[in-house]
Amino acid sequence: MSFSQEFKSFALKGNVMDLAVGVIIGAAFGKIVDSLVADLIMPFVSLVFGGLDFANYYLPMAGQAASLPLVEAKKLGAVFAYGSFVTVALNFFILAFVIFVMVRQINRLKASEPATAALEAAPIPPEDVLLLREIRDSLKTKA
Repeated sequence: MSFSQEFKSFALKGNVMDLAVGVIIGAAFGKIVDSLVADLIMPFVSLVFGGLDFANYYLPMAGQAASLPLVEAKKLGAVFAYGSFVTVALNFFILAFVIFVMVRQINRLKASEPATAALEAAPIPPEDVLLLREIRDSLKTKA
């Protein structure tokens, strides 16, 4: 098998395509969570903590003035941007929580499917069959 044919069979396998779709959806979902944190949660947290903007928290490492915005401080040299880390860590925990809730819900749905499928798989026999089984069982007990 040539290299191109081998690569084609690998790339077109179902698992690779599923993974590609998952990565694309994951990237889009990550942007939604980033927006949720940056635009909705962090302003609320900032309001609760007295107007703090975590994204601009840093320690200057190259002699910059501490009152500069983070972007300006980075232009002047190295900074220890711990506020950005707090924001990214919060993004991660929110994303992990949302995925946990989604997986938990999917597992609940999967757990309830076999129970309903089992009920559908074993139909109730007609009344005459039930009556014949009852007669058979009563004859077995008499013998």
